[in-house]
Amino acid sequence: MYVTLELSRDLENDIASETSGHFKRLLISLLQGQRDEGGVDESLAAKEAQDLYDAGEKQWGTDESIFNKILVTRSYAQLQRTFDIYVKIAKQDVYAAIQSEMSGDLRDAMQAVVRCVHSRPMYFAEKLYKSMKGAGTDDTTLIRIVVSRCEVDLEDIKEKFLEMYHKTLAKVIEGDCSGDYKRLLLALVGPN
Repeated sequence: MYVTLELSRDLENDIASETSGHFKRLLISLLQGQRDEGGVDESLAAKEAQDLYDAGEKQWGTDESIFNKILVTRSYAQLQRTFDIYVKIAKQDVYAAIQSEMSGDLRDAMQAVVRCVHSRPMYFAEKLYKSMKGAGTDDTTLIRIVVSRCEVDLEDIKEKFLEMYHKTLAKVIEGDCSGDYKRLLLALVGPN
């Protein structure tokens, strides 16, 4: 898709040339789509929870490559179990550990992965709400999420949005957008 839209450019090459360091490695790892979709291995979850703790909070400095390897290769179910065990070891969750151990784009990207592991609909509902909260609209975020999720899991996101904010996504779009832009978004979002 990217190659077609961007005049035969390669997304991986563009990411490699426009980013650097651990952030670049994380994005390229995610792009390569090597996530295992198998079941849950309890012993692996315990080992990797300890590996995450050892690579972060336990030492001075952070071994980001361990976080990268685990966050991009394990199934969501495996990661959820690993995160549960991590809380018992570290007395805080992985999200908080990443917050204190990392910074910048790498921190934001790793925290986004963790939030999607916990609940992808919740992650996108929060992003949608923030895109329309307050004065002005973050049109890029709003469009990107509605268009990219409308045939994937937008119904789940709409349910989570209603649960979290006590308003339908359509109602918030109606109040925040106007004209053809509003009609197009509402057509993609569908009925409440």
